[in-house]
Order: sequence, then structure tokens, then C-alpha cells
Amino acid sequence: QVHLVESGGGLVQAGGSLRLSCAPSGGTFSRYVVGWFRQAPGKEREFVASINWNVGLTFYGDSMKDRFSISSDNAKNTVYLQMNTLKPEDTAVYYCAAGRPPYGGVRNRYEYDYWGQGTQVTVSS
Repeated sequence: QVHLVESGGGLVQAGGSLRLSCAPSGGTFSRYVVGWFRQAPGKEREFVASINWNVGLTFYGDSMKDRFSISSDNAKNTVYLQMNTLKPEDTAVYYCAAGRPPYGGVRNRYEYDYWGQGTQVTVSS
């Protein structure tokens, strides 16, 4: 069992930046893919980015790579999502997830076994 703890959300003006963090409580990300998803009110949960903890391979959702960057810090056992040039349409609850999806399945939320509680990101215009 992996319990994920997210932090770093908040209120920011359009054009600003935020960095979200995700760490496993009482465990490790070793051999997991760690993903970030987001869900806006009335919308489906959307894939943002993922990173393979062991090899560092990253994937991004459509149009995400231009402004978002996922990274990991082995020493801190933490995955980060750096979000720049934020827009009001980025407003959502952001979730960290961990799992062992197949190579072609990292964008599929159903391939992830563990989820954090979510952190709210609100971008004002």
C-alpha cells in the first residue's frame, strides 16, 4: 500500500507559476510510474504528465509539455510538477498517482493503483 501526499497547490494569477510535490508516506516510488492528473468541475480527469521513477522516462498530456515539467528527486523521494505561465483554464484539482502501467498506458488513469487526496490549483484572470 502506498499513501501519497501532495502539496503546493494554491491561488495564483494568470501568468504565474506553481510547483506541486508528491511523496509517498511510509514507502518509496521505486519501480513505479508516478503520474499527475487534473480534474476541473464537470470534466473528466485528465492526464497531465508522468515519470518512470527508475529510468526517468517522462510523458506529457496534449499541450502540457510547453508549460509543465515533471521531475523527480531521488534523495527526497519526491516527484514535482512545475507549472509555468498558468492560465485560468488550468484551474482544477491536481492528483498524484502511482502505478505500474504498461508502456502505452501511462495516460490511462485506470492503470494507476494509488492516488493522493488532490490539491486545488486556482488561476485567476
